[in-house]
Amino acid sequence: MVLLNLWSLSHLLIWLSAGRWTTLRWPLFVVLSLAWECFEWAIDGQSWASFAVEPLENKIADVVVNTIGFWIGSRLRIDSTESVIFSTSFKN
Repeated sequence: MVLLNLWSLSHLLIWLSAGRWTTLRWPLFVVLSLAWECFEWAIDGQSWASFAVEPLENKIADVVVNTIGFWIGSRLRIDSTESVIFSTSFKN
């Protein structure tokens, strides 16, 4: 069984982008991330939802990847904000 797949990359990039370019905070991130995985679990087996068919271990790995992506994106947002504040505070 493979825990990470191409969908893992999309999870990483989506949540990295959300962390970097939105004002989304951790509590809402957790709710959205878990809600999506619960939604995938609920539709598992539907003929139109082939993307949702995966074992529980993959769903857990998705949440871990989501968290890593959001954390990196949040750090990039914070770091870029600090550098903007720092660079503008010393202008004449």
